[in-house]
Amino acid sequence: LALAGLIPPLAAFAYLTFSRMLQSTVMSATPPAASAYVADVTDVRSRTKGMGGIGAAQNVGAILGPAAGGLLASLSLILPLYFAAVLTLLAAVLVILLLPEPTRHVAPRTQGRLRYRDPRILPYIVVGVLMFTGVAVVQQTLAFRFQDVLGLTGQETARTFGFAMMFSAVLSLIAQGVIVQRMDLPAMTLLRIALPLLVLAFAVMTTMNSGTALFLAMGVLGLGMGLAGPGFMAGASLAVSQSEQGAVAGLASSCGPLGFTIGPLLGTALYQYEPRLPYLLTLIAYLPLLVFVWRVNPQPHRDPEPLGSD
Repeated sequence: LALAGLIPPLAAFAYLTFSRMLQSTVMSATPPAASAYVADVTDVRSRTKGMGGIGAAQNVGAILGPAAGGLLASLSLILPLYFAAVLTLLAAVLVILLLPEPTRHVAPRTQGRLRYRDPRILPYIVVGVLMFTGVAVVQQTLAFRFQDVLGLTGQETARTFGFAMMFSAVLSLIAQGVIVQRMDLPAMTLLRIALPLLVLAFAVMTTMNSGTALFLAMGVLGLGMGLAGPGFMAGASLAVSQSEQGAVAGLASSCGPLGFTIGPLLGTALYQYEPRLPYLLTLIAYLPLLVFVWRVNPQPHRDPEPLGSD
């Protein structure tokens, strides 16, 4: 409508911002609901694999999404938005038809409210917020970096960065669909493997100034996040009792939105001063985080055995 001159550009921006807020409000319920659902249908041994399955499904979408979005954007910049709306409606119908209410392991019981500062999950909350903030810094500024380094137009940037995001998602899918599923690694071990990979990705983004290096760094970033995501979610889930799974899923899933609230504002502000600065700051923040995950060793929660069990 703004391009057609039917509404002022500022009003169009306000409408887009408001619609994005509505979309984020509704979609914020999806990750905790999915994580809690998986917690209800898995046991302790299969929890990490279950969380990895969620991440793998997300990465399939992250692979197909940029490819479809880039193709549709070449026809019209607004066409991907209509396509996303149709897919969301289809997903809602499939949830209603194909996902029954799961049988929970234990009956819910009255208990105190789970909080971020609960010592059982605090290490994972610290890791999650810093981890997602760093990823948000990258995702919101690296398209500008590609454009500046390669001298691309707006549509060329969308296409090139879309391919980089797709490459990142492919490696993340490999991590979650192959490594996490086939190697029975504890949640904290996954984080201890993932953090060095993320540090390496940010180091390349900080020091290198070529399109190839940035593209490969996106791949390393995807591989690291593919390992870190299931480790983070499964670790937080295993740290609390079965009756607290919905609460911990909500708290853990909020780390991503919190990071993606801080990261874009911080990253774009720093990019205006120096294009390498967002990645340098993220690299510096991740170094103590790397030490942190190696020093902290939280113990998984064990629900008491029911009376009469073997």
